Amino acid sequence: MIRINAMRVGVVVGVLVLMLQAAPASAESKGSTAGWGSAAALSSLIYGPVKMTYSLLGAVFGGIAWGLSGGDSDVMDAVITPAVRGDYVITPSHLRGEQRVEFFGRQPGYREDTVVLEEVY
Repeated sequence: MIRINAMRVGVVVGVLVLMLQAAPASAESKGSTAGWGSAAALSSLIYGPVKMTYSLLGAVFGGIAWGLSGGDSDVMDAVITPAVRGDYVITPSHLRGEQRVEFFGRQPGYREDTVVLEEVY
């Protein structure tokens, strides 16, 4: 029984990995658009509950961290922000590789286009 469930999870993860690979751009037909939408909806049925569970646990542990740190909001934010921010559904653009899936959320002020790497001397 356990082996069958582990095998099913492995197959689902394998299918998701194959679907998330980037593909070359091409003109899309109505059937292709419907296919991408269906694949996104099915992927979201698996991804959504996992992300919701992670965010709920992050909120609970963020509250615990806040209490144990004596009410330090920075500690709470460090736990809660990655958990509750990010994507909750998979879209066709995620599956086509046009947009990255963000499971762990970023700080609200973060912008990818303004990141500058510093030289270390």
